[in-house]
Amino acid sequence: MSAKNQHQTPGKDSLLTGSAWITASGIVSRALSALYVIPWNIWMGSAVIVASANALYGKVYHIYDFFLLVSTAGLPSAISKQISHYNALGEYAAGNQLFKQALKVTAVIGLIFGAVMYFGAGWVAALFTNSDPHSIPAIKALAIAVLILPTLSIMRGYFQGYGQMGPSAISMMLEQLARVTYMLAITYIIMQIQRGNYVDAVTKSTFASFIGAAISVLYLLTCFGRQRHHLQNLAENGRHEINFTARDFTKEIFLQAIPFIIIDSAVTIFNLFDQSTFNPMMQSFMNISKQQLDYYYSVFGFQANKLMMVAVSLATGIVSSSIPLVASLYTSKDTPKITKQIINIIRLFTFFMLPATLGMAAVSRPLWGAFYGYDRLGINMLRFSCLVALLIGFFMVLAAILQALYRNNLAIKYLLIGFGFKIIVQWPLVYLFHEYGPLSATILALILICYLMLHRIYCLYPFNLKKLILQDLSKVFLASLVMATVVLGADIIFYTLTAKIGRVLSAGYMLIEVLIGALVYGYITLKLRLLDQSLNIDAQRWRERLHIK
Repeated sequence: MSAKNQHQTPGKDSLLTGSAWITASGIVSRALSALYVIPWNIWMGSAVIVASANALYGKVYHIYDFFLLVSTAGLPSAISKQISHYNALGEYAAGNQLFKQALKVTAVIGLIFGAVMYFGAGWVAALFTNSDPHSIPAIKALAIAVLILPTLSIMRGYFQGYGQMGPSAISMMLEQLARVTYMLAITYIIMQIQRGNYVDAVTKSTFASFIGAAISVLYLLTCFGRQRHHLQNLAENGRHEINFTARDFTKEIFLQAIPFIIIDSAVTIFNLFDQSTFNPMMQSFMNISKQQLDYYYSVFGFQANKLMMVAVSLATGIVSSSIPLVASLYTSKDTPKITKQIINIIRLFTFFMLPATLGMAAVSRPLWGAFYGYDRLGINMLRFSCLVALLIGFFMVLAAILQALYRNNLAIKYLLIGFGFKIIVQWPLVYLFHEYGPLSATILALILICYLMLHRIYCLYPFNLKKLILQDLSKVFLASLVMATVVLGADIIFYTLTAKIGRVLSAGYMLIEVLIGALVYGYITLKLRLLDQSLNIDAQRWRERLHIK
């Protein structure tokens, strides 16, 4: 049997399994990234220091995200897309050549962007943090991680191109575990043992990104070692009709990666725009202190953002799995299967993201209380951010579909239209809604982008949108709405019965409410056959065991 025949184009089960791997790792990674905040904030000290530390960390990390996205963001998706494309043709050797050339390219990219970030830290701080001197050493510390992260992203993309989401997923979890462990250890030493200052603690905490990336690279190298013979056999027994030079592969890498970089940088660009313009816009019509502005920005730009991104990680799993699947089908020119796969992706997204975001909105009070302590503004901001999370997730999925269909220019065009719209409406919305203004502008921009993308996908591969909404999506929305209503009712009862609620009790209430939500949503999905329809899972045995008709 030839290598080409051995390679099977993943179907819906592969989409579900791959999404499950990446989603699980995304949730664990985001949860670790959010949970560390609890001890981190406690060890920082007073509320004023905590707010300053969070604001500083949020600002430098948005800068780091931007450099990381520009240097790496498009690479895993682009490489997985092209590896999947070559595998569908049976050209495994060509895929390996592309991968080897990509490793060389990313080594240079990491060196360039790391140097710019390190030696240009002052200029970067002037551009994005209003020349905050405290941000410069933290930016330099993060620059070291940028050296190896492009190479790490290529390694993950290679496995994803083969439909193997496990190595990428585990490497992401190990990266976050190592990062958080180092962050907490160094913060405890500086703030609790040495009685140091928060700027030093934040700076040392940012170096944790390099520690996590190094651990992740070592793990993936062991995965390569275990599969080396299998991958060599595929390359030797496959077709060898494509003969590209190193220059051809380099060109292909950049042509495929640049659109992904632009699209994947969208959220970070929106955040940086908010970070750069929020203070000047607020000060243009209000007499407000820097401390108050730091508090507002910390709430919407860092604290609420960190929690909502846990929900967004659900969409990340779907995106990572869908790109190689749709690209493989596009290569084979199988229009009916492409249309079916698009429907499956939208169903899968809705099934997980609607209950996740509505559920998070319902548990916002104990969730915020457990992480940051009670704060009415923070709770309301988190509920508002849940809508942002839903739209970011939908944008990511639709953009991934367009890119897998080699409609990169359209995806970029719609993003630029949306960002231009955000720039126009940002100041009026900040004037009207103050600290809610930046997220309001983001919501309107994302709605516009999602509409344009969905309309184009529908025009390219028409499907029965009315049937999809009425028979599938409306049921998921109803189940999610009922679940959120029940959870919100329980939340009101809990907080009515208890006068004073601290972090520990908030965490307890949150866990109880999450369990209630999971049970309610699980029951309704079984009752309405949503598992069968959305995930193609035969859940009849579960219904019989639970006596659900």
